Amino acid sequence: MKRMSKFQDKQIASMFSKISPWYDFLNHFLSFGIDIYWRKKLIESIENIQGIKRPVFLDLATGTMDVIIYLAKRFYQSKPILIGLDLSYEMLRAGLKKTKKIDSKLAICANGKKIPIKTSSIDVVTIAFGIRNVSPRKELYREVLRVLKPGGTFLILEFSPPKKKIMFGLYNLYLSSILPFIGNKVSRNKKAYTYLRDSILKFPSSFQLKQELLHSGFSDVNYYPLTYGIVYLHKARK
Repeated sequence: MKRMSKFQDKQIASMFSKISPWYDFLNHFLSFGIDIYWRKKLIESIENIQGIKRPVFLDLATGTMDVIIYLAKRFYQSKPILIGLDLSYEMLRAGLKKTKKIDSKLAICANGKKIPIKTSSIDVVTIAFGIRNVSPRKELYREVLRVLKPGGTFLILEFSPPKKKIMFGLYNLYLSSILPFIGNKVSRNKKAYTYLRDSILKFPSSFQLKQELLHSGFSDVNYYPLTYGIVYLHKARK
């Protein structure tokens, strides 16, 4: 099982490395720019860090470090320490080019299921559109609980099929046909955008994800729909 998990992780890292030159453009283009709004809502939902001197943020599956950029802008007055972690070196390299002017940041090429950070050292952990690439998720949950300080917050932003039938039909059509077609035309990597479609459709519901978090040891778990439930924001506490 562990061998299969490591193989899958290597495949995912390789896939994202290959599409890294087009990743930002396709994110914005394929979501009609709404992905910017979703990430900003993630950052705006962060609470309970007032009074913390130099809060420490960890963004898992950070990709090209968009969440790091938004964190730096929102919390610049508190001079936060910003850590971005990702499996793909190429994605991180692209992110570091975008974040040259941001101080106190660190990029780590590592697996979120084995975070090379000391226990109880992080105030907030975020993961935006990356948790569906993690298997088994319970290993990531265990590591997040380990690195979070007591009372620390875990925020998850992830796609979820909408509940309304009409919207689901349109969304399914988009995922099944339009997204892989455009993704392939631009990046010449149909496999990556077919994987994106499949990973979204197979991902558990927001309620199921909440149960996973509760069973893993998190508390105060809540979730909020964004854009008709295409995306959900989950908040949990250690």
